[in-house]
Amino acid sequence: MFFLARYCKLLEETSFRGRTADFFYMLFFGGSLLTGLVLLGGMFQLVSESLAKIFFLSNSLTFMMVYVWSKQNPYVHMSFLGVFTFTAPYLPWVLLVFSIIVGSSPWVDLLGLCAGHVYYFLEHVYPQMTGRHLLKTPGFIKSLFSEDDVVVFRRPEMDAGGFPAERVF
Repeated sequence: MFFLARYCKLLEETSFRGRTADFFYMLFFGGSLLTGLVLLGGMFQLVSESLAKIFFLSNSLTFMMVYVWSKQNPYVHMSFLGVFTFTAPYLPWVLLVFSIIVGSSPWVDLLGLCAGHVYYFLEHVYPQMTGRHLLKTPGFIKSLFSEDDVVVFRRPEMDAGGFPAERVF
């Protein structure tokens, strides 16, 4: 939950500021890709046994967001448990090794890494290479989200009686 809240917030406030529909489309693309990977992987005997143990893909989707955030912030320095420091692009790999050390299955993290890598490649690398943008957010999704800036009004100052100081009669 910590990673979901933290990296979801960081992505929303930086890379997707003012682009709510694009953020939703990233989550939709990631969820669809993860579901497809699990269903497709279930057809192969070698990986089906490991993938059959995955009941929820929320951890993989969170790992995808960690991967995308880490690729978009390559110069951020991080510390893991105060033991060693590294830059953000290594965060998914550090978390993957930690998952293996504590004995959990690496498949959940690997699925998130794959989904995050596919998204990052199609959203950032491929358009720079070819000039074509494959992951353009569809218009009907953009129409669901307001892209207007939020206006915050200043709360009026109150007098001693709890009424607005500037009253109009």
